[in-house]
Amino acid sequence: MRNMLLIVSAIFFIWIMFNQIMIAYEHNKYPPIGQLVEVDGKKMHVYTKGEGENTIVLLSGAGTAAPALDYEPLMNVMAKNNRIVVVELFGYGWSDITNKERTVENIVEEIRGALKKANIEGPYILMPHSVSGIYSMYYANKYPDEIKAIIGIDCTLPQAVNYFNETAPTMPSYFSALVPTGIARLAVYLNPEDYLPNAEKGTFSEDHLKMTKSISAWNLGNKNIVAEVNEMNQNIAKTMDMSFPSEIPVLIFTVKDDKVTKDGKTMVSFYQTQISHLPTNKLVVLEGNHYLHWSRYKEISEIVNEFIDTI
Repeated sequence: MRNMLLIVSAIFFIWIMFNQIMIAYEHNKYPPIGQLVEVDGKKMHVYTKGEGENTIVLLSGAGTAAPALDYEPLMNVMAKNNRIVVVELFGYGWSDITNKERTVENIVEEIRGALKKANIEGPYILMPHSVSGIYSMYYANKYPDEIKAIIGIDCTLPQAVNYFNETAPTMPSYFSALVPTGIARLAVYLNPEDYLPNAEKGTFSEDHLKMTKSISAWNLGNKNIVAEVNEMNQNIAKTMDMSFPSEIPVLIFTVKDDKVTKDGKTMVSFYQTQISHLPTNKLVVLEGNHYLHWSRYKEISEIVNEFIDTI
């Protein structure tokens, strides 16, 4: 038993060392595709593509390891008419890990700080996916003059928990050990399809898929991502009484879902409660999964351009 424990411990130690070496090697092999700007003494990654009158800021959902790569197909088509920007929050992509709490206030100020440091002027069209809908709600209420419109991709809005009588998700704190121990890398190696975009072959470049695989091993379950998920309940509480300002146009894409609660509620009916008061609003239902921008990027781009023309 003692020998077995020694052997297992030795293998585990060797794997940890191998993981650290691989992280250093991959950081050198895959440098940032955008620019690193300093925010609160740490580096945040900002990736920009295209030119145009409108600046669309893409914000990712919780756990999306490499946002600048995850949005590749959508950026490629939208950048033909607009300036597209991806701000990778701390703990994501090529951005550093921070010790600051993952409160909605801190996250929004970090987004604003990164945009300013990158010399990207507003007003912005925020395009949040999933949980970043909460951050966009706060941003729009705190700094409405900086926002030209909001375009959500199946975005999470704070009032959803009450509407559906649900609770915010949580993540065990021990998940933050996945990266330093190399367990995250092992998971990615064993089941790469679980950590890569589920899209038709050719949608994403092979180089970006290789980078996504490596960055997932760097970031999967790191302490910032764990803290962000576990802060979600508090962030929802802080924004629960907020609604989109009437002067800000809102377009929301959501997934076609046949699920209906016992009292007849659906995601479509929920989103309608959130935007019906706005003079300029639009709700679009598309076939696909939560990451609509993996498969429906062409339709999304066309509808976004049409919507922007109206405002």
